[in-house]
Amino acid sequence: MTAVTTASSAPGAAEPTETHEKKHSWWQVMCLTGVDYFSTLGYQPGIAALAAGLLSPIATLVLVGLTLLGALPVYRRVAAESPHGQGSIAMLERLLSRWGGKAFVLALLGFAATDFIITMTLSAADGAAHMVENPLFPSAWHGHNMLITLVLLAALGAVFLNGFKEAIGIAVGLVATFLVLNAIVIAVGLVHVFSNPSVFTSWNDALFVEHGNITTMIAVSLLVFPKLALGMSGFETGVAVMPQVRGEESDTEERPAGRIRGTKKLLTTAALTMSVFLIASSWVTTLLIPAEAFEEGGEANGRALAYLAHDYLGSAFGTAYDVSTILILWFAGASAMAGLLNLIPRYLPRYGMSPEWAAATRPLVVTISAAAFLITWIFDADVDAQGGAYATGVLVLMLSAAVAVTLAAHKAGQRVRTVLFGLIAAVFAYTTVSNVIERPDGVKIAACFIAAIIGVSLVSRIMRSFELRVTGVELDKKAETFLRECARRKIRLIANEHEGTEGPEEYEDKLRQMVLDNDLADDGDTIFVEVLVTDPSDFEGTLKVRGEVTGRRRVLRLEAPAVPNALAAVLLHVRDVTGVVPHIYFEWTEGNPVTNLLRFLFIGVGEVAPTTREILRRAEPDRSRRPHVHVG
Repeated sequence: MTAVTTASSAPGAAEPTETHEKKHSWWQVMCLTGVDYFSTLGYQPGIAALAAGLLSPIATLVLVGLTLLGALPVYRRVAAESPHGQGSIAMLERLLSRWGGKAFVLALLGFAATDFIITMTLSAADGAAHMVENPLFPSAWHGHNMLITLVLLAALGAVFLNGFKEAIGIAVGLVATFLVLNAIVIAVGLVHVFSNPSVFTSWNDALFVEHGNITTMIAVSLLVFPKLALGMSGFETGVAVMPQVRGEESDTEERPAGRIRGTKKLLTTAALTMSVFLIASSWVTTLLIPAEAFEEGGEANGRALAYLAHDYLGSAFGTAYDVSTILILWFAGASAMAGLLNLIPRYLPRYGMSPEWAAATRPLVVTISAAAFLITWIFDADVDAQGGAYATGVLVLMLSAAVAVTLAAHKAGQRVRTVLFGLIAAVFAYTTVSNVIERPDGVKIAACFIAAIIGVSLVSRIMRSFELRVTGVELDKKAETFLRECARRKIRLIANEHEGTEGPEEYEDKLRQMVLDNDLADDGDTIFVEVLVTDPSDFEGTLKVRGEVTGRRRVLRLEAPAVPNALAAVLLHVRDVTGVVPHIYFEWTEGNPVTNLLRFLFIGVGEVAPTTREILRRAEPDRSRRPHVHVG
């Protein structure tokens, strides 16, 4: 599937380069995110009725208010801040640095994995529910929801193993058909409500008997609406698919204004459309379906609109509705799978926190499918049971987006917007906490994903720490001159710890010590090399080496996340551009070797000499071409 075609850039780096493939109108791309967002109509009205009971329509109004006044403004700002589809996670990554920022991003990836995988499992489970409840479906399959769900998930994985193209064209057809069928069912339901006023009267009387007054109804609705939060899913996907939106000829890579406007139209239209369907569906299902039918095992459980389709429009139309629902729910799983396949390679490899196989699609598909099978087994393919976990993933991502835009507005000096976005973040924080307290399954699953991601990431990072971790080395003219002058004889580099206060006398003292320790002759050909550690949590990047003169001594200075890896990369580059195998001289590092090794792994310094030598050994197996490391 081609839902997302970018790779996020490192903070402060240039925007990612996108593949040159066909772009689409914003409304077509809306259908791609709509298979996730709109497909929730298949189960949202039933879950809302089960959670809020008679208050479902009022609680849904609260949900719609939060969608239009909270989620929509937040994600319109996210679209403007990350026009290449990086989303709110990348915004926070830019605002937060070092290991704390990386850990936060990894935690958000855990919640994102929860969101996407539960999208797959919940959608497949609801598809299975629509199958077995259809009167034309063989009765022998009734009660085998788990097996049917696993088959649907396996089919989804098989499709991705073989490649998945033309996603947007399929999405447009599915969404258009699904929304038209839902509109028909809801319209027929409204006709029945208006033609039989006693239905509304009975609901209204029961509501006042149960809750007493309007104030109590609103208060209870505010308390229960977090259970309906999965009706806001799809916004993060809406931003992720931005690279598919056709911009304007005046768009630039740095500021694709046309694409941003198109994405804002996409988000606004999707939110308004979904809001109308949510309000209307909650009214007709609450008023027309008996409360017991929503309970577990009931005919409307997880399929309220399908129940009305069969009841009021007959088996033929009901079956058509079921088929449409099953297909869009299955395709919502495809959208979620595509999101994960683009999300994981976007961050973890750049952090050095992924095994080599994580860059390949097929192993990732197998891993994600296995996780989906496990979640399905844990929840016994129950749609209601997975609602809390799904809502948790959705809400945490929305909360992170609200926090990201609040910080972005504050950084831009926009006080009013900072306050407004801060209030929205506070509402999402309440909603998230309320949902977690009420239904902790989501946070438990997210915690498992976070633990797995961080565990695998740290092991991978440690195992890959001895890689060069450099994408390129650039020498300025003065640095090239230094090396060219020395290359006629021998290239000797002296590693010097950068402190920022080095004066001529420090370099003279250092040189005398190195000459004494290594029995060298001070022939004037030595060059000092210093590495300033920037953000040790970064894994790789391009080294820019600049030459400077301090007193009588030549110095090469550069910035990098880790000292040994940078020195090894510079040595190999010097060898390649001069044809001379260089020598580098170190002093032994004082202190506990284990402590120094941990310092290297997490702050980029420590056992510099032996680590540099080990990196060189792995990078250059030919000893005759390997730069020489001396320690005095």
